[in-house]
Amino acid sequence: MAKVKEMRQMTRAEVEQKLKEEGQNLFHLTLRHSTQGLPKPTELKKSRRQVARIKTVLQEDKLGKAKLASGAKTA
Repeated sequence: MAKVKEMRQMTRAEVEQKLKEEGQNLFHLTLRHSTQGLPKPTELKKSRRQVARIKTVLQEDKLGKAKLASGAKTA
């Protein structure tokens, strides 16, 4: 799980990809929780909160409150 500071260092495309991955993870956890149960039910809670964090970072970027890294990275 990336922290908010780490996500702000990513480009918008990377953050959106992270949101897609975490959303799929949340879907699978929810499905598994409803059918057979989870060994660690707190994983569902952690995943939900991570999705919320990512969406918050994207919204802050959209509103101009906190800028994400630009698309051109130097390697």
